[in-house]
Amino acid sequence: MAEKLGIMVCGHGSRNQNAAREFAVIAEGLKARNPDLPVEYGYLEFCNPVISAGLDSLREQGVTRVLAVPGMLFAAGHAKNDIPSVLNTYQAQNPGMVINYGRELGIDLKMIRAAGDRIQAAVDAANAEHGTVDKHDTLLMVVGRGSSDPDANSNATKVMRMLWEGMGFGWGETCYSGVTFPLVEPGLTHAAKLGYKRIIVFPYFLFTGVLVKRIHAYTDEVAARYPDIQFVKAGYLNDHPLVLDAFQDRVMEILHGAAVMNCQMCKYREQVLGFEADIGQPQESHHHHVEGIGGGLEDCPCGGDCDASCRDEEFCRKHGLPWTPVHSHAEPNDLAPAFDYSASFTLGGKYAHLTDATPDAELQAVMDAPSSGKTAGHEHGPDCGCGRDHHHDHGHRHHDGHDHAHGAAHDHSHSHGHSDAHSHGHDHSHDHHHAPYPHADHPLGPKSMQKKR
Repeated sequence: MAEKLGIMVCGHGSRNQNAAREFAVIAEGLKARNPDLPVEYGYLEFCNPVISAGLDSLREQGVTRVLAVPGMLFAAGHAKNDIPSVLNTYQAQNPGMVINYGRELGIDLKMIRAAGDRIQAAVDAANAEHGTVDKHDTLLMVVGRGSSDPDANSNATKVMRMLWEGMGFGWGETCYSGVTFPLVEPGLTHAAKLGYKRIIVFPYFLFTGVLVKRIHAYTDEVAARYPDIQFVKAGYLNDHPLVLDAFQDRVMEILHGAAVMNCQMCKYREQVLGFEADIGQPQESHHHHVEGIGGGLEDCPCGGDCDASCRDEEFCRKHGLPWTPVHSHAEPNDLAPAFDYSASFTLGGKYAHLTDATPDAELQAVMDAPSSGKTAGHEHGPDCGCGRDHHHDHGHRHHDGHDHAHGAAHDHSHSHGHSDAHSHGHDHSHDHHHAPYPHADHPLGPKSMQKKR
């Protein structure tokens, strides 16, 4: 039988309906660039269609080989674990279909140029409205998503440096919307003390959503404290033609056998300073409990531009909306680990007392425990080329009212038995024991931005 190709774009998902619509534009852009191929898209959580539904559609159209690309700027937990886990599972359940997984957008000159266009447009608009400010009197603040993966965080800083140096601003800084440090408010507060007349705040995000809205809210808050500084909000990347071109490049890389994930700096494979306990962690998606929940409520006062108010019980009561709190990646949570088992070589933070890399008895017992579900061999992505196969047994028990502690742009450490605002109205079954983020006690983070009251 002749091979039939199809393209699958794999996104994270958002409650913000505007963000979901913007993501769908990526698929439309790839359809225009590949008119002879079926193109589908899907999400890990909080949106429909889910990834498996998109794959079902491709299979129903007779596709036998899927070119799957992650709709991610950088490779952290979603690109390295969650999406590959979903794809691996689907391929195992549908042996007639081959799924080849591509790499994230990453550090790419097309992406840098697209970012430069967004920043320059903001500069031009500010100059027209308020008068010209010399670039040497301007500070560029690039806001990354934030992750417990230092490789992804360092990429955001590299993007900032290339934009700073390429555009000639007087200074450049990086901050993050969550999980790592510095967060937006302390980052902007620090930047305001450096003596620049204008600060350009550029969210290095593909789409709008709760976090972009909060970045803008914190910008307004800091700007109110420093009225002598002009704060300018640049637009996020969205559907810039060069972004769509970069996605097309990722598809072509898979097709021509050049899709190489960045394994050299992968914390799941090598001893990245401070993250040694993450080596060989099982590859599994942590989003199945919110898969397909869908976006924000159609009749919500937000009009589709969700800012997560619908997760507030008082807000829902005021507007006559159903209050159904679910697991949230947007709400702030401390990054408290389930166990202090991270044998880190980094002499700092709350794990400074840990000086060797040998698992203690408690951790070893967890690692050796038989699975209460199925036994699975975890592999770092279909055709990822990583070369590491993982065979982990892990017991899954997911309790109502558990407390989620976040990492890796939603890698999780779970601390069970605590009631919080994210109690579930349904049972799941997973009991994850992940390596903790070694700098969970950093004074400038890491936690997600709180919504503004």
